[in-house]
Amino acid sequence: MDFKKVISKRRSVRKFLPTIPSREILLDIVRDALTAPSSRNMHTTRFMIVDDRETLDKLAEMRDYGSSFLTDAPAAIVVMGDTTKTDLWRENCAISTTMLQLSIVDHGLASCWVHVGGRPRLQKEPEGAQAEEYLRSFLDIPGEWSIECVVALGYSDFEPKPLPEWDSESCILWHTKE
Repeated sequence: MDFKKVISKRRSVRKFLPTIPSREILLDIVRDALTAPSSRNMHTTRFMIVDDRETLDKLAEMRDYGSSFLTDAPAAIVVMGDTTKTDLWRENCAISTTMLQLSIVDHGLASCWVHVGGRPRLQKEPEGAQAEEYLRSFLDIPGEWSIECVVALGYSDFEPKPLPEWDSESCILWHTKE
């Protein structure tokens, strides 16, 4: 798919068909994400592919807001960073996740990012139990890895509308030498 088309089709989709993408497609998507640039070329981002219904349902309960749609997702990818290699692991995860989501579109699928790092399980208790602690209670994650996000993915059950028009020029500054 043409790159401009990929970025124009990338939308946050929370409704999926029940069809599980093949393991080959899921692995190819993660391999694409592993090509992302990283601080000092440290490659600190780690991925866990989840296509088990029971585990996906547990993932959906990580927060009382913003994660329930995982019950409809046929797969998810947990994005983590090795915190022992660099203090920029979060940035590395964010870059890798962007590449992951673009690859998902290129494979004819849709996705939505669910933030985990620093997020509470209960919106009204920001200092209470954390989403990451909950996920660690049933996912086998090494202690030196921290979770940045979970990306739900699958075949969309609808055609998302194009992004609305907006003034993108207002986000751009020019510094030119005269």
